[in-house]
Amino acid sequence: MEKFLTAPKIVPPLDPGFRPAALANRAFRQEASVPVQIALEQADGSVFHYPTVILPATHAQSSANFYYLERLVKFLLWSRGGFRIHFAGPAELARQLQTHFTQSATGQFDANIMGRRIYERPFDVVHATHLPPAKASSAPLGRHLDGCRIGFDLGASDRKVAAVLDGQVVFSEEKLWDPVHQSDPQWHFNEIMDSLQTAAKHLPRVDAIGGSSAGVYVNNRVKVASLFRGVPEELFQSRVKDLFLEIKKAWKNIPFEIVNDGDVTALAGSMALNQNAVLGIAMGSSEAGGFVTPEGTITSWLNELAFVPVDYSTTAPVDEWSGDKGCGVRYFSQQCLHHLMPAAGIECDATTPLPEKLKQVQALMAQNDPRAEKIYQTIGVCLGYAVAHYADFYDLKHVLILGRVTTGQGGEIIVRRAEEVLKTEFPDLAKTIAFHIPDEKEKRHGQAIAAASLPK
Repeated sequence: MEKFLTAPKIVPPLDPGFRPAALANRAFRQEASVPVQIALEQADGSVFHYPTVILPATHAQSSANFYYLERLVKFLLWSRGGFRIHFAGPAELARQLQTHFTQSATGQFDANIMGRRIYERPFDVVHATHLPPAKASSAPLGRHLDGCRIGFDLGASDRKVAAVLDGQVVFSEEKLWDPVHQSDPQWHFNEIMDSLQTAAKHLPRVDAIGGSSAGVYVNNRVKVASLFRGVPEELFQSRVKDLFLEIKKAWKNIPFEIVNDGDVTALAGSMALNQNAVLGIAMGSSEAGGFVTPEGTITSWLNELAFVPVDYSTTAPVDEWSGDKGCGVRYFSQQCLHHLMPAAGIECDATTPLPEKLKQVQALMAQNDPRAEKIYQTIGVCLGYAVAHYADFYDLKHVLILGRVTTGQGGEIIVRRAEEVLKTEFPDLAKTIAFHIPDEKEKRHGQAIAAASLPK
């Protein structure tokens, strides 16, 4: 793929080796002419098609076909989700994809999470001459504001809860916590219940509860969630998987919904902007993504943008969980500070927790320190190229940016640089995509209101 790794016109100040996936894919497709099709199948029968082109077998760089397809399939897996890949194309490439998911460490990670954990099916790659018919399901989830509701959001460093009465927040609270290192499921249950019970004291009754959290949730069941990484596998299967069903039962089975925090972010943005086709990107302890369709619904897609590759450079930083290079989490979360602070010349102990590193950078930014500004400029440039990449997979018109990394002056710098990238490299996209940062009121209450509005 080396020939197609295009240097960006706008170079991230602290990451000169950055090679945007958006530019590499465009360069590749300019020379590609052989049509192939990919379909991802989910356990509920949903099937998502994605057509593309590859290089002819006679092309001097035809060996790049596998790398292009593998990165593309990785994006599709973590944005759409699926336990089975149908590939209509050359048999040799289908075989290479099968080998990747069964023998390489990064492929095995993806296959295990998608197959065993999320969809509870054996993961496989099928070489097909004809794809199964496309079938998609979307849910008109959210926007229900009647009655007495509780909304909550569970993050890796804090949890938030709000009491919402007919769409108005009458109480909200934010508490610091450290769930990732807790191995006892009962601890998680008690902490979440404590927040819900606190909010309930400010309502005459509780009609419904809606929540958001980092991870993959299907029908209120926990499939994959970094919050519970400290829980042993056996306990995860026996207690955590149905933890929110247990919480719902404790509240006498009133309407209850929990979904991925990225989807609630996008829903909150859609409600605040009164617009659809919204991609939400939350830069916190990880990168959360969510999407509200042009029709205003939430799909069954995963939108786990933390795992999708945005940088094809061979020297791209490695995600500690999946072991893969160039994934979004290392560019659009607190984790990006790990390699940007030394590059900026900011001294910091490697053992310092990420939230403390972020506070240090924010404090320097408040003093207009040029070193901190370069960090935000770097994030913004990378974001601009990533959004162009996302636009190949999402029919988006609005990008909502939030999360602790975007707090203060830094967030404004990130958006300005991202807009500059689109205007310079992707002028057509610049005309149709608008960036938004929620104001402080929306940040405090928008997510809670959107979460509370989930159950009908």
